Amino acid sequence: MCGIVGYVGDQECASLLMSGLEHLEYRGYDSAGLAVFDGQETHMLRSVGKLRNLAALLAASPLHGKVGLGHTRWATHGAPSEKNAHPHMAGPITVVHNGIVENHLALRAELQARGHVFQSETDTEIFSHFIREKVEAGCSLELAVRQVLQVVEGSYALVVFSTTEPDRLVAAKNASPLVVGIGQDEMLIASDVPAIIRHTRDVVFLHEGELAVVTKNSLKITDLEGNPVERRPKRIDWTPAQAEKGGFKHFMLKEIFEQPRAMADTLRGRLSLERGDVLFNQVQLTDERIRTFDRIVISACGTAWHAGLLGRYWIEQTTRIPVTVDVASEFRYRNPIISDRTLFIAISQSGETADTHAALREARDRGAETLSICNVVDSSIARDSDHVIYTLAGPEIGVASTKAFVTQLIALRLLALRLGRARQTISADEARTALQNLLQLPALVEQLLGCAPNVEKIARKYLNCRDFLFLGRGVYQPIALEGALKLKEISYIHAEGYAAGEMKHGPIALIDEAMPVLVLTPHGTHYEKTFSNLEEVRARGGRVIAVASEGDEQIAQFTQDVLWVPELDESLMPILCTIPLQLLAYYMADLKGTDVDQPRNLAKSVTVE
Repeated sequence: MCGIVGYVGDQECASLLMSGLEHLEYRGYDSAGLAVFDGQETHMLRSVGKLRNLAALLAASPLHGKVGLGHTRWATHGAPSEKNAHPHMAGPITVVHNGIVENHLALRAELQARGHVFQSETDTEIFSHFIREKVEAGCSLELAVRQVLQVVEGSYALVVFSTTEPDRLVAAKNASPLVVGIGQDEMLIASDVPAIIRHTRDVVFLHEGELAVVTKNSLKITDLEGNPVERRPKRIDWTPAQAEKGGFKHFMLKEIFEQPRAMADTLRGRLSLERGDVLFNQVQLTDERIRTFDRIVISACGTAWHAGLLGRYWIEQTTRIPVTVDVASEFRYRNPIISDRTLFIAISQSGETADTHAALREARDRGAETLSICNVVDSSIARDSDHVIYTLAGPEIGVASTKAFVTQLIALRLLALRLGRARQTISADEARTALQNLLQLPALVEQLLGCAPNVEKIARKYLNCRDFLFLGRGVYQPIALEGALKLKEISYIHAEGYAAGEMKHGPIALIDEAMPVLVLTPHGTHYEKTFSNLEEVRARGGRVIAVASEGDEQIAQFTQDVLWVPELDESLMPILCTIPLQLLAYYMADLKGTDVDQPRNLAKSVTVE
């Protein structure tokens, strides 16, 4: 999400900043801007849409100078527009920012009360005004930034320069990435390595709660209290092409490892622990309207359909509204029962999936209230919906969806809680507990990704298998379907996902020593029954891989291999169980030598029916 490039040095920097932004396009954005100091004043260009629009402005009105900032923005506060694009300026101060300022409304009101006039709807603009106020009161730029960060709540990757100290940039990081590139008589700052690797391979990654002061020949890092931090530069050995993959072998693997960040972004700014409720900027459903719904229909394709199946459990549990989940390509052809008391939810990573879009239009024409869950801002499905929840996963290059899937799940869980609170079917305390559990997910997934080497070892054992069966009950059945889909998509191994209780109704005939069976059996409601299915597989000579809760000593005695997951509230365990299945599919495909990122016959966005 969003991209930052900053420069201070001896070169004319406008084209360098543009080039850096172009190498961050994969992060996703809806507007962009540049600001360059020419020695006397700062000049700025901003545009909506693709970088080519900004490039056209730059060609018509060149910017000259040797210190500057560039930014690509994905809208969070305020719609995509020229005034909401970054950089933001106030007096001598110019700012770019990734992240969300959670207390920006209170800070904006405080500044307005002191006479500050805002030009945008963004949360970011409060930085420029606050810093300006402190610089004009006599603070150095470094001290001004440090003091402002003491009152800001939320996440940020922040880069600032001031015409009062035009030889330096000040940067700070909290929950959004920043890297400093060290060159010869020049320094660069970016949100990711691809933006700067063509200029230097010597970099320093900022850590949480750190502030950096950068001139063309120096780098000083401190914590937010001003205590010095020593960190040696790291030499990047990636090629420019590898840099776009973050040093990972494939985009899919990179995107699997980006999931903690993607989940945090999708949660950020949407949780009100004080109220025990969920806040969606672009969902204007009132509590009264929500209480009129007597039915919810979810429609999607492929992986997004699997997300919808799990969403059904959460929504029905929290709202007691009946939910149906339709494959979008079938929805229109069964004369669906829809009324103005139906909430129709469309799920699509790209927002351009033709069948899902057609189902949305059908439901809308029949009078339903429509809501979409999308990853691409201003996509067709998002535009045609009454309401939209953006997943904020960032661009997903690998055809097989990973981070888009888990962020769709988080969006659905948040939506279920919001609907439940509006219908008063769950209390504020119950919602607060559920939200606190959600907040644990990014760190637990980060921890879980450490199992990758073990998953690779297991993948080697089953590399020559031709068939796989995935079993799960209850909330784990959609994850069994998704795990099987991932494996077949990229490794071309035949795999099927089944409700575990259905195994005796057909699939059991296939089980022998050549058929590995992956069983999702964490502790919880269905543990004993699923364990019985596991034993039925063993009795027929099948090889069992279990996905199980850490510390389950019993399970290891009855299986060939175990993929361990940390324990969390049972409702969220399916999300954790997704991670080792993604890794298993990835390593099976990579070891087989298939085209992991672009598997045969598949497309990232299916825009035809």
